[in-house]
Amino acid sequence: MHDLVIFDCDGVLVDSEVLSNQVIVDNLAGYGVHLSLNECMSLFVGGTMTGVRDKARGLGADLPEAWTDQIYAQTYEVLRAGTPLIEGIPELLAQLDAQGIPFCVASNGRPEKMQITLGQNGLWDRFSNVMFSAYVLGVGKPDPTMFRTAARHFDAKSPVVIEDSENGVTAAIKADMRCLGYAAHDDGARLAALGAEVFSDMAQAPQLLGL
Repeated sequence: MHDLVIFDCDGVLVDSEVLSNQVIVDNLAGYGVHLSLNECMSLFVGGTMTGVRDKARGLGADLPEAWTDQIYAQTYEVLRAGTPLIEGIPELLAQLDAQGIPFCVASNGRPEKMQITLGQNGLWDRFSNVMFSAYVLGVGKPDPTMFRTAARHFDAKSPVVIEDSENGVTAAIKADMRCLGYAAHDDGARLAALGAEVFSDMAQAPQLLGL
């Protein structure tokens, strides 16, 4: 039995990836870089916004220095309008509570973004004191530091990570942690190739976790 479950936030706890990436698609089109939503998600899911900026510049977008602040403001506005939980998350958290298994969130996103998405779904109080963010730690996935920091915080000997991005899976594997790869939008082949155990419905998670 695992003694800690580490959740990614965007795309695992909250269904925010499509909303956030559509903002990026629309924004970059204004700078002459035209991507489909699928292309955008393939390029950017699981990264930091600084990484998105650098990749977009590499694609030819002449982005201003203040671009990350601009895109965050646009993204927050969209997320505030309504960001649903991933179906099955409330039930999974209830089962973890019933078994006395602690959980936390580890994200490349900013804490204020998580406050917007988790706050409107009643989960902010559950995660606000067990939140690990690349913007606070100063290092993000695919570096394993965030996951190792979370495990040390809980003195966990057998943590498991639930991720939906290649960066996240890579970080988990580097941290020598079991990784469940949640693939709701494709077949998960890229996550599986990196070492994740792929599943497509959060209702499958309790069984995978041995609950």
